[in-house]
Amino acid sequence: MDIMTMIWFVAGVVLLISGAELLVRGASNLAARFGISKLIIGLTVVSLGTSAPEFAVSLQAGFAGQTDILLGNVVGSNIANILLVLGLIAIITPIRIEKKLIRIDVPIMIIVSFLLYLMVLDGTLARWQSILLGTLLIAYLWFLAGENRVHIDTELTKDKAPTWLQAIFVIVGLLLLIAGARLLVDSAVSLAEFLGVSELVIGLTVVAIGTSLPEIATSVVAAMRGESEIAVGNIVGSNIFNILAVLGIAGAIIPEDLPVHSALIHFDLPVMLSASFACIPIFFTGYKISRREGVLFFGYFVVYIVWIVLSSTQHDLLEAFSNIMLYFVIPITLFTIAVIMGRVYRTKLKQRFKKKD
Repeated sequence: MDIMTMIWFVAGVVLLISGAELLVRGASNLAARFGISKLIIGLTVVSLGTSAPEFAVSLQAGFAGQTDILLGNVVGSNIANILLVLGLIAIITPIRIEKKLIRIDVPIMIIVSFLLYLMVLDGTLARWQSILLGTLLIAYLWFLAGENRVHIDTELTKDKAPTWLQAIFVIVGLLLLIAGARLLVDSAVSLAEFLGVSELVIGLTVVAIGTSLPEIATSVVAAMRGESEIAVGNIVGSNIFNILAVLGIAGAIIPEDLPVHSALIHFDLPVMLSASFACIPIFFTGYKISRREGVLFFGYFVVYIVWIVLSSTQHDLLEAFSNIMLYFVIPITLFTIAVIMGRVYRTKLKQRFKKKD
């Protein structure tokens, strides 16, 4: 493999992260100056900014005819956002969950994930379906605008740079994203050819993790600063925007329907759905993600990557690994989550009885 391929790949990731950093910095400060709340900034401005790499890569891949990278990038990024990013954040520092996220935004994330799954069951994401996703994006943004409580957040407006400079940050960030996306897609295709694996596998793993780096950096920094609303809101919002904005807008712009790989339908999309559903019981346990739950999320991401590698190479251990997951690890996990939920429900019942007494 040409060493330049790896150099261009790394350069693409660096440009994506740098572009996302500038975009988030400029957009967040501009939004804060207009009096937008932290949670809304996390769900919208920061999420859109950290989803920009996925959008840039997917659009570039779509026009280049690399639809497996386009779809694999979105699905893989959503899986990485929940299992990898949330897992890492919780391992570093347990984080509090806003009740609004559990009541409204997490269910929305699950609904749009399930809607995408239903749309592609026939093996195609039609252009009209992408337009529908884009329309739902507008409706979601309209809903969030109505939910926002207008106030100036002084903590997010410490950057005293003038408004025009913040706008330049946004523009330069977008240009870096475009350049980084082109380098990343082109080098990813070359990497897939060299390794002898499909473009879908590269999209689900290398490209997905690469474009999720802004979410990792943003959410970890926000969590360590005690900004849990931004940290978790960024992840949930990013997953919603990856489906509604990336697939909605990119799919509508690209003049052809997008073919969907059968492996994506039968394995990766169900994994994405399962990860989304897992957020509800995990988030409900004291409205926080503990280190133990973070380890659980991170562990499942490692297992997911191992399965993809074994499957793509048709390794002899694939069948044994699949059986262990299906008949041992998954049932134990479901049982553990059920026990946790039962304890939470029982605690709430006791508290209600005490209040009545």
